[in-house]
Amino acid sequence: MSAIRKIDYLPTAVSYHTLESQIGNTPLLAFRRLTQHLPHEVQVYAKAEWTNPGGSVKDRAAWNIIQQAEKDGRLTPDKIIMDSTSGNTGIAYAMIGAAKGYRVKLFLPANASPERIAILQAYGVDLVFTDPLEGSDGAILAVRELAAREPERYFYADQYNNPANWQAHYHSTGVEIWQQTHGHITHFVAGLGTSGTFMGTTRRLKDYNPQVVAISAQPDSPFHGIEGWKHMPTAIKPGIYEAALADMDVGISTEDTYRMARRLAREEGYLVGISSAAAMVAALQVAEDHARAGRPALIVTLFPDNAYKYLTESFWRD
Repeated sequence: MSAIRKIDYLPTAVSYHTLESQIGNTPLLAFRRLTQHLPHEVQVYAKAEWTNPGGSVKDRAAWNIIQQAEKDGRLTPDKIIMDSTSGNTGIAYAMIGAAKGYRVKLFLPANASPERIAILQAYGVDLVFTDPLEGSDGAILAVRELAAREPERYFYADQYNNPANWQAHYHSTGVEIWQQTHGHITHFVAGLGTSGTFMGTTRRLKDYNPQVVAISAQPDSPFHGIEGWKHMPTAIKPGIYEAALADMDVGISTEDTYRMARRLAREEGYLVGISSAAAMVAALQVAEDHARAGRPALIVTLFPDNAYKYLTESFWRD
């Protein structure tokens, strides 16, 4: 029997990707059936944010919030990352916290989708459930109370008021959209939750070209089913939100959103989340207005996540 040959070397140059390098640079999607009624000079595209490693656009903000807090000393190894969330930002905190060795504590409404709760539990997050009737505002009030009571124990990430949220999109999302459209974008459409995506991306696009029209979208009623979005007139307004930055604001109905989610899946092959469908409703409204007026437009919106965290919702079976 021949002796086993000993391998006395290891490769010195292994190609790999860090977590940070996987966040951003998401693809721009086109559409066929949903936009086939539009003239060729009116185009609609969407950023596929579920391709981020945590599965949503919130990876961008969560990474920047944590990085900035480490740099300025607010987040140290002995502290617990804590925030309120409707789910996606929490998942991003959990993923990044696990990678960096931080514990994570999250406050979220008890009616968050079962899939989101299961993901957070898989990461080992300490979860505190708040009154579902109070929505994201109830979670915000609860986390503020604990943060004020024990500031030395927690790093309160405060996504609704932390400028690192919108700055993440200023330095990444806005740059990517400008480059992907070769500077031809005319309209940017995004929903309002924390408002970080809209604020940061809009500021960057308007730095490139002040003529880019920014349209914010939000639920048309205080009681709605568009998870992750806020009805700003009746909600606790995020500190980073500036209504004046929007050139126009549109209200989106829950019914139109659910209908669009089914259409995107069945007509385009895009199985997207609820806020993504709502964003598409808004983008199509803008596109159809320009088509009727005979004005060209290149409209870009953003799909925050896919449908995998919402598949237990009954509207899929309608």
